[in-house]
Amino acid sequence: MKKTVLSPVIAGTMNWGVWDKKLNTAEMAHLIRVCVDNQITTFDHADIYGGYTTEAEFGQAFTQSGLSRDRMQLISKCGIQHTQGRPNTLKHYDYSKDYILWSVDNSLKNLQTDYLDVLLLHRPSPLMQPDEIAEAVEILRAQGKIRDFGVSNFTPSQTELIRQRTEVHYNQIQFSATHFQPMLDGSLDYMQLHQITPMSWNPLGTVFREDIEQTRRLKKLLVQKVEHYGVGSDTLLLAWVLKHPAGVIPVAGTVNIARIQQLMKAVELPLTDLDWFAIWTESMGNRVP
Repeated sequence: MKKTVLSPVIAGTMNWGVWDKKLNTAEMAHLIRVCVDNQITTFDHADIYGGYTTEAEFGQAFTQSGLSRDRMQLISKCGIQHTQGRPNTLKHYDYSKDYILWSVDNSLKNLQTDYLDVLLLHRPSPLMQPDEIAEAVEILRAQGKIRDFGVSNFTPSQTELIRQRTEVHYNQIQFSATHFQPMLDGSLDYMQLHQITPMSWNPLGTVFREDIEQTRRLKKLLVQKVEHYGVGSDTLLLAWVLKHPAGVIPVAGTVNIARIQQLMKAVELPLTDLDWFAIWTESMGNRVP
């Protein structure tokens, strides 16, 4: 099956609703339009965001935005059974065929669309049955309810377990200048070998969230590079992620209009190999071997 084409930077919606920014319908509709106007046409969802409320809020905003469905791509994830928003006594995972089918139908209803461009399994479960997952995915593809399929937070061996039964085109993982393990533990190598496109959640890492030795070193370096490249630190950090040959697509969660308008600059930024290694070196706190 042909892989779905996504925008080079993805808009992450996790914080748009009650979990953080609490945007109303008009604000969310405006944000959707701003993203699309700035060539950020792919929106990343999960059923659990906002305690199972953000997808429906986005669906209302999408309708209000007046944008046609073919101008954007919608990703959603399923599998996590949260205690918030549902009568679950314990957080757990469910990848039964019936649940996957029901979950996709529910997301389509909430997002007010007929199909997902990409469905992802949110987190791996020790109890997942690859044959049952594959059967659900093939039914959804045949029904036109999903156009592509992938996983999220899966290791290479967990991905291979699923890939042996059905095509896997994406894996959304944590990857950034401060969380670079996927390029050392074989995760990104595996994805390149099997033409699986990585998406990166939290692509800015902890640079602006933590005040520790690692982030202090990086901030000091970034001050110099900001002056050299004429872009913000966040753009440089996205460019670092984008430069990896695995073709990583960062999922940017900002709702700041000015920052959204700058995000695509990272795609074209000519970050040199030396500056890429300089950022990695400062993150590690030592020179490469």
